[in-house]
Amino acid sequence: VRFIGNYSSGKMGFALAEECRQRGADVTLVAGPVSLSCHEDIHRIDVESCEEMYQAATKAFEGKTDGNSTGSKMDAAILCAAVADFKPTEVADRKIKREKDDLILRLEPTHDIAALGQMKQEDQHIVAFALETNDEETNAEKKRIKKNADFIVLNSTRNPGTTFRTDENQITIISEKGKIEYEKKPKTEVAADIIDELAKLF
Repeated sequence: VRFIGNYSSGKMGFALAEECRQRGADVTLVAGPVSLSCHEDIHRIDVESCEEMYQAATKAFEGKTDGNSTGSKMDAAILCAAVADFKPTEVADRKIKREKDDLILRLEPTHDIAALGQMKQEDQHIVAFALETNDEETNAEKKRIKKNADFIVLNSTRNPGTTFRTDENQITIISEKGKIEYEKKPKTEVAADIIDELAKLF
């Protein structure tokens, strides 16, 4: 009836999956509840909860899913889903009626999918995303190190007409070597920029 979520449309993730497919990759796309379609050659795993996405992404990265036709581990994971950091400690089995003047919700951390960075082997790569509202580059660099990502894609809510539910994005790619700033452009073109950088790692 009611849930805690955000405005993510999935457009960036689907654009990245399609860009990888066009370049010949065997792609597994773990998708949240979005109203988007993908190419039939992309193995799509639909999930609804943070926990389901964590389990699906972990299995795919380790090569334990039917989605990977070779049965081997993935060469890379691109972690761009806007997964919630917290979830309610209790879920009601029926609608919560308006019978109080206030309602207290207790939240607990969700599984962090970016923990794949701690699982990756020498021949695997991780691309993480950071959506920030303040101290953007500092926070993104901390996240890159913590998540053991090869590079992190930073976008900011301060850039109008980007991020959630839009067709455009404006990113900065941050790695050990420094940063690359890009102009605002369609998410399909942003996906190409990101995969260009990922391709350099192989």
